[in-house]
Amino acid sequence: MRKNILNIARQINKKKTLTVLENKYSTLGPIWVSHQMEWLGGIYASFKDHDKFLIIIFLTKKSLDFYSRNFIKLSYDEFYSRSTIEIEEYSIIEISKALCIPKESTRRKVFELEKVGAIRKIKKKTIIDRSKFYYSKPVESIKRVSRFLAILSSMCTEDNILKKRITSQKLELIIKDNFSYIWKMYYEIQIPMMVTYKKIFKDLEIFHIFGICVVNQHLIAKKISKDYMARDDFVNSFFTINEMQGINAMSISDITGIPRATVIRKLKYLTKEKILSIDTKKHYKLTRHFTNELKPAQKIIFIKLADFSTYIFNLALLNENP
Repeated sequence: MRKNILNIARQINKKKTLTVLENKYSTLGPIWVSHQMEWLGGIYASFKDHDKFLIIIFLTKKSLDFYSRNFIKLSYDEFYSRSTIEIEEYSIIEISKALCIPKESTRRKVFELEKVGAIRKIKKKTIIDRSKFYYSKPVESIKRVSRFLAILSSMCTEDNILKKRITSQKLELIIKDNFSYIWKMYYEIQIPMMVTYKKIFKDLEIFHIFGICVVNQHLIAKKISKDYMARDDFVNSFFTINEMQGINAMSISDITGIPRATVIRKLKYLTKEKILSIDTKKHYKLTRHFTNELKPAQKIIFIKLADFSTYIFNLALLNENP
């Protein structure tokens, strides 16, 4: 069988993808941020503890790195054909440094994961046993990522970067066929994002709560704005729309799954630090000052997202008839 070889001149340039992401943020930003918060809600649901699942993801990625180094490619079905995954040896210090979790907290959380059987040793092997905790296969995450990439491909087509739009169905197939490598790249976006925002917000529950407020304002602004807007212009619209409605503590608790008492406590911290403001109806909104402070971190995430998107677009081109 003749193999398709991607014409170098046809490949997509990641700088051009990044330009589209930045210039058309008003459409793409709300979709990606909503996906991020839904993904964050999913990882919280497993243990009611973001850090514990982050440890699981970190150890899983070590295995995905091993596959990549040794030219092993697993499809989605192959990767999830068993409930267990063998992982490489790890140390508490390694996890602590990589995930910005205090050493003693890391030791305690790993012990708790071992206690429930989520991480366990079988003879000389160390495995993650997904049957021992609530674990949802990333079916919805793959669909959401595919929809996002399909919309991005349409915009790349408008800007003559791609010749034609790539459908979400085709993108979903590409992700599933090349799952072990693409999900390794996906975790290379998610893990640094979580660590960065943990440093900024002190813990991931605070970031999760803040993120729901961001999604709320993104969606309202998106309904009102008609033209493509870059990130700064779109975010500034949050503070010029007179009827920009915030979101209350009960709604945040319902969406995140975080107990209401915890949400209220974290919201008090966010308002005290002037990260959020509260109105007379006890609705919470973003503040302009803090939103601007997040720009450097968001820029790095968008660069990684451009790399990820470009790689998948080039895979799509590779699968086309020459």
